[in-house]
Amino acid sequence: MPNLSTTDLKKALLAEGFEIYRTLGTTVILADRVRDNLIMDSAVAVVCEDVLRARFTARAQRNDFPGESEEQLFQRAREQVSGALESGYREVQTTVVPIRDPSDGTRTLDTWYDVNFEKSVADVSELAVELRFALSLDKTASRA
Repeated sequence: MPNLSTTDLKKALLAEGFEIYRTLGTTVILADRVRDNLIMDSAVAVVCEDVLRARFTARAQRNDFPGESEEQLFQRAREQVSGALESGYREVQTTVVPIRDPSDGTRTLDTWYDVNFEKSVADVSELAVELRFALSLDKTASRA
């Protein structure tokens, strides 16, 4: 376990100017404020387990690329953030996320193809640099 509890980590992140969206176990998810009154998940998080890890999710959405295979959609997500690999991030997981209609749970509105990337960091100051980098990335593939 790092020398930081999740509570201490959240305090350190707030002191660095980050907003917290929510905490899930040992994962602290950062917020993205798209307007003053609207706060959203930023797809950027910190995993606080044996070591601190900056994490972000890149995505391709099926509705944006109809007819493409699952692997092609994952590849689009990877290509969207290819510069992160050069900065030391590594792919850790892929996930297919069906987006259900809130008024009819049997109907799928879209499907997201998520690729998660992580980078281990030594301390909170290095973490802050990586989180700012991850927040700056355009993490959603789109048609040009």
